[in-house]
Amino acid sequence: MEKQLFKKIDTYKQTVIDLQTHMIACPAVSPHEGGDGEHAKAEYLLSVLKQMKFDEVSVIKAKDSKAKGGYRPNLVAKYYGKNKNKTLWVMAHMDIVPPGDLNLWSTDPFKAVVKGDKIYGRGSEDNQQGLVSGLLAVKAMMDLGIRPPCTYALLLNADEEIGSTYGIVDILKNHKKLFTKQDAFLVPDGGNPQGTMVEVAEKNMLWLKFTVLGKQTHASTPHSGNNAHRVGAHLIVKLGDLYKKFNKKNPLFSPETASTFEPTKKEANVPNVNTIPGTDVFYFDCRVLPCYKNADVLKEIRKIIAGVEKQFKVKVKLDIVQEHASLPTDKKAEIVDLTVAAARAVYKNTPRVQGIGGGTVGAYLRNAGYPTVVFSKLDDMAHQPNEYSSIKNTLGDAKVFVHIAMHFK
Repeated sequence: MEKQLFKKIDTYKQTVIDLQTHMIACPAVSPHEGGDGEHAKAEYLLSVLKQMKFDEVSVIKAKDSKAKGGYRPNLVAKYYGKNKNKTLWVMAHMDIVPPGDLNLWSTDPFKAVVKGDKIYGRGSEDNQQGLVSGLLAVKAMMDLGIRPPCTYALLLNADEEIGSTYGIVDILKNHKKLFTKQDAFLVPDGGNPQGTMVEVAEKNMLWLKFTVLGKQTHASTPHSGNNAHRVGAHLIVKLGDLYKKFNKKNPLFSPETASTFEPTKKEANVPNVNTIPGTDVFYFDCRVLPCYKNADVLKEIRKIIAGVEKQFKVKVKLDIVQEHASLPTDKKAEIVDLTVAAARAVYKNTPRVQGIGGGTVGAYLRNAGYPTVVFSKLDDMAHQPNEYSSIKNTLGDAKVFVHIAMHFK
């Protein structure tokens, strides 16, 4: 039966191109980042889902005053299996990040361009490749009239790129009856080019904003002010001590086996060269191994801040931009074993169960008690200029999902 399904999936190359072409033309950038949100893409996908043989199709509307219509759409589509009480959820997100510097793109980021195996366009890989794979897997079952042992469901969610407040967080809070404890989740939003990464754990995430408050003055009279920019630079260097304090390693995680603490975004201070800034704002991205608590990291950071405040006679305001801790999925869980077996069967490789430093919606699901695996065969083009997806990988992952569904009993 699986050979029939695989053979059917191999005929869907043009379907991949058609789906990607339509979605790339719908820039689903969050309204909180100046975009129009997921509405146009959701409307297109909803029309696709309704033309297929799903037994249930619905829209979950998460309230968002900045979005069109006052809500963000999340789509649910179920194809009943022999056991309606046990569901394999394939979960992908519809929102994308902005294209960034257009001068770095060789093509229009919102117009699909097909070159051989590659489809170029913003969102093509992140996360439309996984979305299309999940769709094609169930399409093959429908086209051949095959019902899997479990119910196969798609959850196409909003707002993944900037926190999931209007996506899975809202669903877990306000629509708890959607899932059962027998369910498992497959999130095709992370992987590697070999298709060997079966992700079951994530580092704790801690995004921080530091605001240094000094005193602005003319650059020729620094003694009459207090250079917040200089203090901010010193603080960034001192925060590097976090690597020494939280230095344990865990071989489950790759590529970095230890916690990471990195300065990232920097806000503009003064517009001219000859003014010493009185305010300096920068951000840190911390990925902390689960053996540590975010609270302990914050405690150490506040100690460092106190030392800098005393040394330079400034004030430093610390804000938490985003924080969450993630429980791991049991490496012996059924969904883990099935994903390993499916990847090996389709790609003839040696999959490895591991953790990552990046964050996915999997963290929210695991914390809610649902076994969750993040898997996909990706060329790792997410958020990059000239982002593309691989047609071959899209079809291959569809086969992996079918293999899992046919053995999830």
